[in-house]
Amino acid sequence: MMHQLLHIVWNPEIEAFSIFGITIRYYSILFVTGLILAYWVISKLYKDQKIPYEKFNSLFIYCLLGIVVGARLGHCLFYEPSYWLSHPLEMILPVKFTDGGIKWTGYQGLASHGGTIGLLLSLWFYARKMKLNYLSVLDNIAIATPIAACFIRLGNLMNGEIVGKLSNVPWAFIFPREGMEPRHPAQLYEAIAYLIIFVIGLSLYKKYKTSLLPGFYFGYCLTTIFVFRFFVEFIKASQEAYEDSMMLNMGQWLSIPFILIGAHFMYHSFKPAKNK
Repeated sequence: MMHQLLHIVWNPEIEAFSIFGITIRYYSILFVTGLILAYWVISKLYKDQKIPYEKFNSLFIYCLLGIVVGARLGHCLFYEPSYWLSHPLEMILPVKFTDGGIKWTGYQGLASHGGTIGLLLSLWFYARKMKLNYLSVLDNIAIATPIAACFIRLGNLMNGEIVGKLSNVPWAFIFPREGMEPRHPAQLYEAIAYLIIFVIGLSLYKKYKTSLLPGFYFGYCLTTIFVFRFFVEFIKASQEAYEDSMMLNMGQWLSIPFILIGAHFMYHSFKPAKNK
């Protein structure tokens, strides 16, 4: 009974306000806030590294397009390919076509793995155009990425989505849209973890910024985020029914390559020190 009293009923309004008939959700506000904070951190890193401002100016557009397009396509192709491939316009446009007409939905469904792939591709084009070292660009982005990921997961919390499995831990949340059973607040676990990863990564940069080869912070970000993502999936409810029959869910299978890539870059960033 005491545990039940401690459970948090989490059912906030998901809509912040409407403008010109378009509803803005808290998720969208938190998503953009996370990107702006990450952008601010990267601007400080560019300044510290004496990279000309004109090379930084267009970075936000590359990042935003890469993340949003990649995350959207990733969700559609990784989790619900049969529906989205038969409704390609809904995959591209933030609307749903119904018998009653066109309904504004926003981009409901964004996959972090797809967003990561999209970001990597867009940054490759950016580095090539600006004539910057690709790994150095990835390092700067990687240092700031966890703070953006933190705010995105807080947005998921506001939406009451990507919920955890049933649990009786004292801090469990009840998400009425998913039923009245208490669940792990998996979104909050991830938000806290990503904040810690950000603080540690920034501290490592300040201490070792001149002693590691390019690629370390990129590897650190991939490894820590996706290792945590792999394990937290064990207490998250499946996003799609077909995942219930899988040994590992889709999020875990998609995390494994990122963990291996991250470990590879971290290992090779220490190689000069090992050769001395």
